[in-house]
Amino acid sequence: MANVPSITFIGGGNMCEAILSGLLKTGHPTSHVRISEPFDQRREYLRTKYGVDVVESNGDAISGKQGMSVSSGVSCDVVVLAVKPQVVGDVVRGVAGELSAAKPLVISIVAGVAIKDLARWIGIDSNVPLVRLMPNTPALVGEGAAGMYADAAVSAEQRKQTEYVVSKIAKEYTWVDSESGIDAVTAISGSGPAYFFLVIEAMEKAGVEMGLPADAAKRLAAQTALGAAKMVLTSDDDVPTLRKKVTSPNGTTHAAIEQMIASNVPEGITAGVQACQARCQSLSTEFGKL
Repeated sequence: MANVPSITFIGGGNMCEAILSGLLKTGHPTSHVRISEPFDQRREYLRTKYGVDVVESNGDAISGKQGMSVSSGVSCDVVVLAVKPQVVGDVVRGVAGELSAAKPLVISIVAGVAIKDLARWIGIDSNVPLVRLMPNTPALVGEGAAGMYADAAVSAEQRKQTEYVVSKIAKEYTWVDSESGIDAVTAISGSGPAYFFLVIEAMEKAGVEMGLPADAAKRLAAQTALGAAKMVLTSDDDVPTLRKKVTSPNGTTHAAIEQMIASNVPEGITAGVQACQARCQSLSTEFGKL
């Protein structure tokens, strides 16, 4: 990447703050960040805590022409679209002029909103480069995973800019070759934290029923999940081999695994992941009507 990009966030919510915090901790200059945020209290919080320009107007955040003190005179290289799906159509149409004029890289972290709809709202002939980025909530604690898809207008340099942004919130990230791959990413890692919360919740409940204090059961289950994940990421063994190594024939773990298989736990997880993917596809159709 040739130069440090100037990044504008449209929407100052939790994911914006997670990326912003990661950027500034690794030396990204405050002069190369702007945020638009509709709520007064949130604007003041972000401005005070991070020392960056935070304004109400989405257009001004992109153009940098009004209300800037820290980033005055700095052009916009990257726009991170971080608003609710229900309002994204109106938001993008509202800044279509600024986006068409500046042609920054637009990175959308809005779940379920397709590239073709973003392009339609900006203007089909605008040729603004677009990326869809699907992060997940562990980004808020620096342990995120993410997937990215770029349209044909995105250059090699802009891919590097995308990776620069996503590396601040995700330890594992990957490009997918088709936009449908983002639905798969959503089904695995985007919604995935909730699956593991459900498993930890069930383990905690079982532990309490067996006589453990609730806090101890929760921490033991959570640390076990964290440790197992680290083994998966660092071991040369594949996941089935790791599982078999801790499952002695006719032992305690074997009894647990056999019961889970008999209860169709693996099939239930697969069905849940598939349901998530299907819902992604239906949401994309719904949001495309905005």
